[in-house]
Amino acid sequence: MAKYLVVVESPTKVKSLKKYLGADYEVLASKGHVKDLPARSLGVDVDHQFEPQYVTIPGKEKILKEIMAAAKIADHVYLAPDPDREGEAIAWHIAAEIGKRPEQVQRVLIQEITKKGVLDAINAPGILNIHKYEAQQARRILDRLVGYQISPLLWKKVKRGLSAGRVQSVAVRLICEREAEVRKFIPDEYWTVDAKLEATAPPPIAARLTTVDGLKIGKELRVDNESLAQAIKQRIEAKPLTVKAVQQRERKKNPVPPFTTSKLQQEAYRKLGFNVKRTMSVAQSLYEGVDIEGEGPLGLITYMRTDSTRLSDDSLAAVRGFIAAKYGAASLPDKPNQYRTKKAAQDAHEAIRPTTLEMPPDKVAAVLSKEQLSLYRLIWNRFVACQMKPAVYDQMAVDVAADDGKIGLRASGSRLLFKGFLEVYEEGQDEVQTRADDDDSEAAVEGILPPLKEGETLSLKAMDLQQHFTQPPARFNESSLVKELDEKGIGRPSTYATILSTIVDRGYIAKNENRYEPSVLGQKVNELLVEAFPEILSVTFTAGMEEKLDTVEEGGVDWRELLREFYAPFSGQVLEAETSMRNVKASSEPTTIDCELCGSIYHIKWSARGEFLGCSGYPKCRSTREFVRANDGAIVVTQPNYSGDKCPRCDKNMLIRSGRFGDYIACVDYPSCPTVKSPQSDVKCPEEGCSGNLVPRRTRTSKNFWGCTNYPGCQYAVWDKPINQACPACNFSLMTERVTKRDGTRHICPSCKAVVEAPGSAEAEAGKPAEA
Repeated sequence: MAKYLVVVESPTKVKSLKKYLGADYEVLASKGHVKDLPARSLGVDVDHQFEPQYVTIPGKEKILKEIMAAAKIADHVYLAPDPDREGEAIAWHIAAEIGKRPEQVQRVLIQEITKKGVLDAINAPGILNIHKYEAQQARRILDRLVGYQISPLLWKKVKRGLSAGRVQSVAVRLICEREAEVRKFIPDEYWTVDAKLEATAPPPIAARLTTVDGLKIGKELRVDNESLAQAIKQRIEAKPLTVKAVQQRERKKNPVPPFTTSKLQQEAYRKLGFNVKRTMSVAQSLYEGVDIEGEGPLGLITYMRTDSTRLSDDSLAAVRGFIAAKYGAASLPDKPNQYRTKKAAQDAHEAIRPTTLEMPPDKVAAVLSKEQLSLYRLIWNRFVACQMKPAVYDQMAVDVAADDGKIGLRASGSRLLFKGFLEVYEEGQDEVQTRADDDDSEAAVEGILPPLKEGETLSLKAMDLQQHFTQPPARFNESSLVKELDEKGIGRPSTYATILSTIVDRGYIAKNENRYEPSVLGQKVNELLVEAFPEILSVTFTAGMEEKLDTVEEGGVDWRELLREFYAPFSGQVLEAETSMRNVKASSEPTTIDCELCGSIYHIKWSARGEFLGCSGYPKCRSTREFVRANDGAIVVTQPNYSGDKCPRCDKNMLIRSGRFGDYIACVDYPSCPTVKSPQSDVKCPEEGCSGNLVPRRTRTSKNFWGCTNYPGCQYAVWDKPINQACPACNFSLMTERVTKRDGTRHICPSCKAVVEAPGSAEAEAGKPAEA
């Protein structure tokens, strides 16, 4: 019988801990939170000190019962959920349920799943951290108050099923504001003037115009038309060019710090194409451990939710030894590189790093998935590089005088003298676009320069005039949005994956070519919320609340006082919004577009599916049209999607329409003319004796499926798209097509579940069978 009970969050840690701790320890997993606020009610007594009403999460009763039974017979209980606020809350809820004396229940913080990391944690247990728990509880209650009191307003004013969140709504606001910048942007013309010069020694020199008559290009003078560019070109060509000044110096490029959570998310997106959710999932698997031959389960990286750049003394000693052995003493600085952690960081954990340098990526490649290996290599290289010497460049800048010194050009060049950390790693960069107030017309041209002396005459070989236009700010991608949220202190990096997935899943934001764009719904909801709750949806307020939560964790502020300060003005704003918030459902906006059926004008109206044009003569005239908005806000009516059929009742055109349960075909006069039919499909229903076809439909919860046109007489349905292809295994009359990122396109039999690769896939071309 085990003397000690250890409770962790994830089942994948259980095997590793049992191996390290031995037979005296029983290890159980809570599988995340076991208690939470109720799902269908507020769960917070705002009239009695914001007392939360926790309930056991449905489905966790059995797990909690097993933990309580094991705790009852154990001499000592070690609570080892993840070492963060959420883990602390899990530990407190379990401690409250098992009911042992405080001295028999201790908190264990495991920073790395290695034998040393686990044993060090077990041998140095601590007490449960009440302040960290209260910080988590305050955040949870704040989010519940905002979500459960603002969301019903959106249900009433816009449509059912919408949600608002304290942090997610601010993220939507950032995306909407960036979209507004893009749409109102007016490009400015500018010209660059470049000269190809030669000295007595090669190579040739590429120089760019920087000054004209003492005015700096781009800041004091804009070359914004071809005539001006041509006039400057003629002046440069008219007189000899000479070297005015030569500046030569060594420039150092310092290594970047080890990964924090947000930096890992950004870099994994830039270099590996991983979205935030994927990055955190793969990092979690590397932290919890993989089976290494001869070693057993081993965690390869330290805890991946951190905002600190701090490294332990042991890890610094190990990496310095590794660098000296592999890259030579010349790459090793005299003392370890130290990096400043940002002011708002909790600094509870080390930076993300490998747990041991005895497991380089190539050594463990055989036991890691492709994703795990890519991310592990990224973390490994960044960690090693952060403790190497800076790269050293020989940098040279040359100022060239033309038109007797009235015109200036500049050329610059650099040569890498010492690679330093660049031998291992170089940080990726987000896309930067030229803005109207920041054109690059004065930027120096980079290249390798020959030896030059002041006063030396240069020969002009060619001139190059190029027209450019400033670009609007780039829409956010995942990397740049995470960077924006992190820099502004909105939320915590550990929550970014949930935030980004929520705003997309709710339909507020769409991804177009990996860029975030607000939907019409997102813009409408953002507009309403910013009008009704300007402070709560401000970046400053949200970032300030994060700092206050940190103060609660440090014991500097009582969590109930923080909630009181928040709730007093907030509850008043909610009451006011009940009457003042515009009811989008009931509102309409007149246009100048004539109704195609009765000649009245169309109004912009709102439905659960978004904006549309509806006749002002409703309900006598039920004509509707779909439209899109141009960048300048103008309404562009989309052409009707005619099916090509004629109505059998009135001989008018039939339209393909989108309804609550999928596409359907209806008369152009519907509902005045009631003709409606299902979309055409050439895939026959496989039910014996049924003459129907399978067509796309949608459930009441908006899930897509394919069902028979003879419904409800025939209720045959499949989730995946059916295709006219017999199953090679059982000869069933059709297969379904499923497309996933991991497996690509596969054909699956709905009868025998056989799986075959779609024609044209790599596996199909190679003749390999698919894995079911």
